[in-house]
Amino acid sequence: QVQLVESGGGLVQAGGRLRLSCAAPGSIFSTNAMGWYRQAPGKQRELVAAITSGGSTYYVDFVKGRFTISRDNAKNTVYLQMNSLKPEDTAVYYCNAGAWVQVTTSPPRFGSWGQGTQVTVSS
Repeated sequence: QVQLVESGGGLVQAGGRLRLSCAAPGSIFSTNAMGWYRQAPGKQRELVAAITSGGSTYYVDFVKGRFTISRDNAKNTVYLQMNSLKPEDTAVYYCNAGAWVQVTTSPPRFGSWGQGTQVTVSS
């Protein structure tokens, strides 16, 4: 079971910003793409953004221009900088690791998940 630890969520007003972090074991992080996902109440978990081990990125349309995914290979950590937050961004945010095809599949299919971090955007 992969141990992923997400952090950085919180309550923010619309238009605000947050930076999420996800720490992963080095053996997993160094060779895998990483993805951020979210699940709002009553909805399916969905892909938000992904990054390859080399730093190439992918964003779903509803976050393009607002969110930025990045990774620090020295710290085995992937980040999600979220700007111009909207109430509809409210969800529990998760990360995961795998091959690019798996990481960019939505809805995502992974055997295990971390605890996630709650993001709440008030209007």
